[in-house]
Amino acid sequence: RAALFEFVQQGKAFAGAHCATDTFYKVREYGEMIGGYFDGHPWHEKVSVKVEDAAHPATRHFGAAFDITDEIYQFRSWSRGRVHVLLTLAPHSVDISKGKRLDRDYSLAWTRQYGRGRVFYTALGHRQEVWVDERFRQHLLEGIRWAMGIP
Repeated sequence: RAALFEFVQQGKAFAGAHCATDTFYKVREYGEMIGGYFDGHPWHEKVSVKVEDAAHPATRHFGAAFDITDEIYQFRSWSRGRVHVLLTLAPHSVDISKGKRLDRDYSLAWTRQYGRGRVFYTALGHRQEVWVDERFRQHLLEGIRWAMGIP
């Protein structure tokens, strides 16, 4: 684990999808690196997703919003102030009372700096249909490329 954290801090990349926030709960450095921890999935249904950064390589192909059917995570030890949010759950598309967050801020993808390294995370990717969806594949590929510093 220490080698991973040093690798990223020294200017390398880390990219995680879906369950990458559902691990290493007792490892503070991991939570700091990835930006938060899984705290349940109150929705597993068709949802609307708002694109918060339409200029980012990992999201510019989506337009302003899109619909997807997937398992939707909520996070703890997560703060909008520590990450650059790319995608968020559109609260009008679900029964928002099922979520735990008092701020009702359900981010679904973000980036962050970790030392000199770049981290990309997307909460999407639970369902097999998502992995064959070209929109998701482009989202993931461009997020990985961004983290690696590849234009």
